[in-house]
Amino acid sequence: MSTSAVEVSGEKVKAIWDKRLIEIFCNICIKEILKGNRPGTHFTKDGWLKIMTNFEKETSKAYSQRQLKNRWDALKKEWNAWKKLKGKDTVLG
Repeated sequence: MSTSAVEVSGEKVKAIWDKRLIEIFCNICIKEILKGNRPGTHFTKDGWLKIMTNFEKETSKAYSQRQLKNRWDALKKEWNAWKKLKGKDTVLG
């Protein structure tokens, strides 16, 4: 879980991620990648702005760019770990 917080009217709001939010976030990111808003290894400023806007529109959650970037980085680490494990043969069959 992400522990980043964004201030809303003086209060910090913790980003809570469930399966549904992660799926929505991933789908939005995929759309932005396909639109060319991730020309290299990072999203463009415009890409992040669209991700934040669309995420809030679809979820009614106003997470900051930092919170979304932290989730992106965490998901990328999980994906790389899964790929590494998946590529290894096990004696379990």
